[in-house]
Amino acid sequence: MKKNMGSLDRMIRIIVAISLAVLYWQGIVEGILAYLLLAVATVFVFTSFMSFCPFYTLIGYKSCPRKQATGDAKTD
Repeated sequence: MKKNMGSLDRMIRIIVAISLAVLYWQGIVEGILAYLLLAVATVFVFTSFMSFCPFYTLIGYKSCPRKQATGDAKTD
């Protein structure tokens, strides 16, 4: 698995996951919606720690900065 998530993307996902967990803990969301949001929060935390999002791979998106080659020629 190659890294395809940048630092900002990872921080946003962790903040969203914490927010969803707080909504559940405070009882603001309940029932099936609460469990779905907790599942999303769990996925966000795991993908943030791995710096890899399988969905990004499917759509060909990367939010991490590209590394420059050491020379005149640029590679993709």
